[in-house]
Amino acid sequence: MEDVEALKHPRSKALETLVERGFVEQVSDAAAIDQALAEGMVTFYIGYDPTAPSLHVGNLVCIMAMRLLQRCGHRPIVLLGSGTARVGDPSGRSDTRKMLDEQTIDAQVQKISEHFGHFLQMGTGAPNDAVVVDNQSWLGELRYIEFLREIGVHFTVNRMIATKTYRERLDQELPLSFIEFNYQLFQAYDFLHLYRHHGCTMQLGGSDQWGNMISGVELIRRIGGGDHGPAYCLTFPLLTTADGRKMGKTQRGAIWLHAEQLSPFDYFQYWVSCDDADVRKLLLTFTDLPKDEIEELCRAEGAALRDVKRRLAYETTRMAHGEEAAHNAQQAAAQAFGGGDDWSAVPAVGVPADPIKLVDLVTHDAVRAFPSKRAARQRIESGAVRIDGEPRTDPNEELHPEEFPAEGLRLQAGKRCRFRVVIG
Repeated sequence: MEDVEALKHPRSKALETLVERGFVEQVSDAAAIDQALAEGMVTFYIGYDPTAPSLHVGNLVCIMAMRLLQRCGHRPIVLLGSGTARVGDPSGRSDTRKMLDEQTIDAQVQKISEHFGHFLQMGTGAPNDAVVVDNQSWLGELRYIEFLREIGVHFTVNRMIATKTYRERLDQELPLSFIEFNYQLFQAYDFLHLYRHHGCTMQLGGSDQWGNMISGVELIRRIGGGDHGPAYCLTFPLLTTADGRKMGKTQRGAIWLHAEQLSPFDYFQYWVSCDDADVRKLLLTFTDLPKDEIEELCRAEGAALRDVKRRLAYETTRMAHGEEAAHNAQQAAAQAFGGGDDWSAVPAVGVPADPIKLVDLVTHDAVRAFPSKRAARQRIESGAVRIDGEPRTDPNEELHPEEFPAEGLRLQAGKRCRFRVVIG
């Protein structure tokens, strides 16, 4: 009852804001978390394993929660998991994660570490400046027998296999490697290390991390090692679209935060193309706009709602890529969807300097306007593809390099895809 009451009527501004903006799914002790957040600065952490050279929109939920808590006066620790990436997190997976070599892991840590400065306050000297740590600095020094004796003794196999991730693998008779089975211990140990050395008392993360996070809370309760009081954890709900799909995926792939993986123009287009039913949730989750202003914006209907989507796209792109990139993306979108011939602001995609069939162009890796050649053929024949404003309905039509103007071909594919195609 206390947990329910704390979530309905929080004392702390931080928990109140997390709840009203839709960030809270599960909590280990809502009343205690609320009290801690109300009484002073709380140090908390979220971990990010470098499994790709960029984070994506799914990770952005966690980053925005860190930003929100920091703006309420609390201190974030960004944990870069190059140590745990050497093990592989089985959470939410039905197969074994591909093992990455150390050079790849180190390179990807460097790339994803670039994201956080766009969203979090760092290096100002304030008490709640964000801190960035890498768990390889302590996990890499562990002596395994000593680790098992100090940490492993507090975990029972019975309890571990009851965890959703492990149980589902076993129930479906899918492989679960011994190294993956260790992951929960390492994540719990991360929390213990941060508790002891940084005064970190709360871990946040996605809903698939609940079992690992509770293990960390219980490990701290059992062996402690600091005068920081109890530890807590809080998870965020899985973010889905109005039609039930996991948010952050399109037919062209993941919505990456790094401009090298996804251009600011394509990032802007992802947000501006969202379903009408998702606008309010996206504004609450991914922007700093006050809730009252969001409620007022979301009263818009019809053509006026398109302006709200453009506001959403601008705010999210500005935060991830900066003011100039957001302005350029907005200008490019206005050109590409405005019906004019000037597409100079639209980012160019390059194709080889060889003749190319139309069906191959629209499914080229740089374009990927349709999920398959079969789908592309059907859409081309139905008139969904235009070049320089003219419909092209023959999938086998060959486009020759000499036909490409210096500024590129203006390729329209379906309602949303716009590309300026150049040679190179």
